[in-house]
Amino acid sequence: MIADVLKDSEGRMRGAIEALKADLLTLRTGRASPAILEKIKVEYYDTELPLNQLASISAPDPHLLAIKPFDPGALGAIEKAILKSDLGLNPQNDGKIIRLPIPQLSAERRKELGKLAAKRGEEARIAVRNVRRDALHDLKEMEDEKLISEDEHFRGKEQMQELTDRYVEMVNEIEKSKEKEILDV
Repeated sequence: MIADVLKDSEGRMRGAIEALKADLLTLRTGRASPAILEKIKVEYYDTELPLNQLASISAPDPHLLAIKPFDPGALGAIEKAILKSDLGLNPQNDGKIIRLPIPQLSAERRKELGKLAAKRGEEARIAVRNVRRDALHDLKEMEDEKLISEDEHFRGKEQMQELTDRYVEMVNEIEKSKEKEILDV
């Protein structure tokens, strides 16, 4: 029973880590990465579609993204969606491909992005701790219902804390890595 609670908790904690990684990928670092365009939705034939379903996105060099729509008629809609996004990028449309130059980040913008990465890391730590709280509640209920002994409850709490510490450390490492990537010029 305790093993089931721990296994479920670990799966949920792993989900928090994966969500953090996906979230941090969308932060701009100064290098061209197609991942920064993942959250952009394009209004196309009265439907909002993710940009990556309408075009292929490549990074031909470290400071340029090339967006080639599958349907040339979507160029204008893609360009408009990029301009509306909060990325602060200016697309260059040549009629076939949209080129998206990625400028170097200013020191002030790097600090802002570093703070944002720290905020997202804290949200992931909170998610991991919430999983721990739920698991400890489940263990307590099991003990109250006499499904596990007091000793098993105590051991389960210790194992849960070790699991939580391990995942919080993973969050810290991911966050530090992203902050270093953002602050590197």
